Amino acid sequence: MSAGGETMAAERPPSDVSSAVGFVGLAGLLAWIVIARQYPAIADLLGLPAGRGVLSGSRAALAGLLASAVPMVLWSVLVEKVHLRASTGLDWRLKRPWDETIDWSITKLAGLWATWALLCAFYWLGAWYWQPPYGFAMQVLGWLVVPLFAGSIPYVIWLDRHLVNPRDACWHFGAMLVGREAWESDAVKRHLRAWFIKGFFGAFMIAILPDGFRYVVEADLSSMLDRPVRLALFLISLLFVFDVQIGTVGYLLTMKPLDAHIRSGNPFLAGWIAALVCYPPLMLMDTGDVLDYRSNAPGWLHWFAGHDALALVWAVWLVFLTAIYAWATVIFGLRFSNLTYRGVITNGPFRWTRHPAYLSKNLFWWCAVLPFLVTSGSVVEGLRNALLLGAVSAIYYWRARTEEAHLLLEDAKYREFYAWMGEYGLVTSRLRRLGQSLARRGGAS
Repeated sequence: MSAGGETMAAERPPSDVSSAVGFVGLAGLLAWIVIARQYPAIADLLGLPAGRGVLSGSRAALAGLLASAVPMVLWSVLVEKVHLRASTGLDWRLKRPWDETIDWSITKLAGLWATWALLCAFYWLGAWYWQPPYGFAMQVLGWLVVPLFAGSIPYVIWLDRHLVNPRDACWHFGAMLVGREAWESDAVKRHLRAWFIKGFFGAFMIAILPDGFRYVVEADLSSMLDRPVRLALFLISLLFVFDVQIGTVGYLLTMKPLDAHIRSGNPFLAGWIAALVCYPPLMLMDTGDVLDYRSNAPGWLHWFAGHDALALVWAVWLVFLTAIYAWATVIFGLRFSNLTYRGVITNGPFRWTRHPAYLSKNLFWWCAVLPFLVTSGSVVEGLRNALLLGAVSAIYYWRARTEEAHLLLEDAKYREFYAWMGEYGLVTSRLRRLGQSLARRGGAS
């Protein structure tokens, strides 16, 4: 039953993104990884200049973005025809004359270019952006400045001819800057929130691309075939590469014709705080940080050394948790990003819990680090580690709640999904009933 007494449909609300989008991108990425690993043999076969090793450099990692993005874009447009959805804000039957839309476009371009200038100033002022690993991200963004500037002109002019409402949030920011027409402060705030999210997290994702890709391409799989725990560690790294590559595509392709635009950024300060403390430079839980839970805790490989059967079972479990985490990113297709509303995802691991990535990630940390087991033998230190990791998990619970508040505010479909999960979700419904049971017992005592 719903809160209002009406019978709730047992059918899960449909997802705004099909499972196929992310998986065709994953297939493209896997194909590129195979090509990168086998490049010496491919070069020999094609008679290309010899002497070059595997393709594991930073540019090869960037090529992985293309290998995953192109199949996702083609599938979305050619198969699912997402560009025809009303949620894009586009009506392709509209073909306004150029002279009717050019003023809107000029105002919008002013807002867009000013936004990019603000992001450049933010990168310039942020000292951490000129330290590892951000140097690569700054280099890539530097390469993109001229193409983006040049490409934005025909793109905006073309899109404004077909937009149902050309005076979108970007237009309002431009109108505020040029002072020619009335603008709305709420729209300006939406625009700036969305672009700060894209700029902050996009740079981080680009920065961490090369290292994982390099390891996966250069890894010697033959040495792992008779060492299953090492193979499991490789699979965990590979799954994290899936997460980072597909997630980065999501940050870069926030485009209306793909129905992947940012419809709103989280308007709640608590949501921003909870998210930003999980990422540099404000990160609280990295090694040496305030919530570092690894003091004298070498983790599962140390404690299970010499216990091969137990180590293998534990490794499989950790691979499973990482697979859920990566799946939760892949299922977003072109729409992955933090702190944003870009449609409602109800398929994949989201059919079991509203926050599969947070749940699997935190379980992974608890099981991989085993923070209560310390080499010092100190019960106090083990307890402190456990309490600190508990605080980290609490931050992720806080993130989940603020994200729910944002989506509940934005979309009736999410409100329906939220209620459905509480009643039928494999994990969520059980946690809800457990919480209600504990609340009743606490009230009775």
